[in-house]
Amino acid sequence: MFEAPNYQVAMFTLAASSLFIAHLTTNITAFHIIITGYTEAQLLALSDELIYLWEDIKKEYQGIPGDDDRNKHYVLNESVKKRLKEIIKRHIINIDLHNKVDDVFRGAIAVEFLLLVLALVAELLGGLKNTYMEVPFALLLVATDCWTGQRVVDACDVFENSVYDSKWENYDKSNMKTIYLVYTMSQKTLTMSAGRVAMLNLACFMSINKYIYSTYTTLESTVR
Repeated sequence: MFEAPNYQVAMFTLAASSLFIAHLTTNITAFHIIITGYTEAQLLALSDELIYLWEDIKKEYQGIPGDDDRNKHYVLNESVKKRLKEIIKRHIINIDLHNKVDDVFRGAIAVEFLLLVLALVAELLGGLKNTYMEVPFALLLVATDCWTGQRVVDACDVFENSVYDSKWENYDKSNMKTIYLVYTMSQKTLTMSAGRVAMLNLACFMSINKYIYSTYTTLESTVR
């Protein structure tokens, strides 16, 4: 191993493996986290906008002249209508972006999970005293994807609750219909999947850990 040319060949192989396995996958994972984080941030921003929509518009039009409550209510709802249209537009763009990213990554994530599960089982069979550096790395990759998916699910729950808490009872009938449309859209939770087989969330992470351990215990008794 430490004799020429075996040493040079081994070092070249390790360097090439680090470049393609660590550097490339790390950059792709970082890109995936950033795009998913953008989706989460948009959902949370729209949630805050919906919650404070009615109060913000009331403050904006506090100086409306005259004592005609009907006229004031009409002006407020016209402003609400414009803001709701903008919110719906941004939410649809956000959903479209998320679906496109999920379509691109779901196959790669499925292959990644399969390889990581096999790697973790092999590492456990090899003994933690020999593979204690590899096991945390593989678990971290699985946990990162599942945690990212869970964050999107949580953001969708926040958005759904914010639609109901948007003081929609103050709107006119037209805006009530619009907010009902937004509420219907918000009930379709955005999820990330691994090949359309498993939804990426914390429950998926626990299931993977359970499967790895059960596979390890079965194979360990067979190997011994």
